[in-house]
Amino acid sequence: MTISLTDVMRFLGQSRKERRNLMKYKIYRLKFPYGVHFGGNSLDESKVTFSADTLFSALYQEALARGINVAQKLYESVKESRLLFSDAFPYIGDTNYLPKPMIRIAKSEQEGDSVVKKAFKNLRYIPMDQMGTYMNGDLNPIEESLRLKILGMRTLKTSAAIHGCEETIPYHIGVYYYNDGCGLYVIVGFESINEENMFYDLLDALSFSGIGGKRRSGFGRFEIESIEDVHLPKQGDNYMTLSVSLPEESEMDVLQNANYQVVKRGGFVSSENYSNEYRKKKDLFMISAGSCFQMTYHGDIYDISNGGKHAVYRYGKPIFWAL
Repeated sequence: MTISLTDVMRFLGQSRKERRNLMKYKIYRLKFPYGVHFGGNSLDESKVTFSADTLFSALYQEALARGINVAQKLYESVKESRLLFSDAFPYIGDTNYLPKPMIRIAKSEQEGDSVVKKAFKNLRYIPMDQMGTYMNGDLNPIEESLRLKILGMRTLKTSAAIHGCEETIPYHIGVYYYNDGCGLYVIVGFESINEENMFYDLLDALSFSGIGGKRRSGFGRFEIESIEDVHLPKQGDNYMTLSVSLPEESEMDVLQNANYQVVKRGGFVSSENYSNEYRKKKDLFMISAGSCFQMTYHGDIYDISNGGKHAVYRYGKPIFWAL
């Protein structure tokens, strides 16, 4: 009996799909008492949230601090889809928000006045428990836009750069502060208690060092406010990715008839052992959260090293929300 490569790939795909169906998912709510700097187009800007690849990189650095074996264990767990996580999304009070699906909602675009249509277009996040209402075109976008303004506020912190005996040069850092009862959460998938415990231990360590930029100034530190189970719908006509991700080369057919946005992910390598000088990571064009597909894919962890002394990894695996 001859087994073709196609049969092997189908078997592996089914095996990974069955593994994901057995995973349990939890929401980790994070409270940021000291403000955050999540980058932007310039230093004086800060995004409201961070991406799954940023979280993986931060966790990997914490794992390396405990030893190469811990880092390898984290890498293998994610590589084999035994541990997955989403981008960070906002929560306000008891409401968790998801990215707005990149799907045309005919009712919202055809009915109502121009103010309502513009509100639908500008809306970035949808309450998790009202996703069905949104998909039916019955969500009030003006009310939701006003509610999202409660999340927090942007501000500028002025610092000074000192170069030798020269005069100090002031510069501004964009900082975002969340209001009381507001913050970010991530959805995390585990295959077993081993992955769950490993993730919690690394996340707890990361809470003291912080995530994002300008951590030496105290930004990005957080508290794990709560952990709760969450059910992810798995059957639907479309599947929305909840994390920045990238299909494997053999999975690129999922882009057919899909609605997605491509984002460039870059930055500098933070490892002191990588090179004698700061080096940029290889740019990688990825699929942003909120993109919608007619079938799922597995993604991968990609090596984005650029001539340094060791590999540098970019997380590119999705968690899907069926619509």
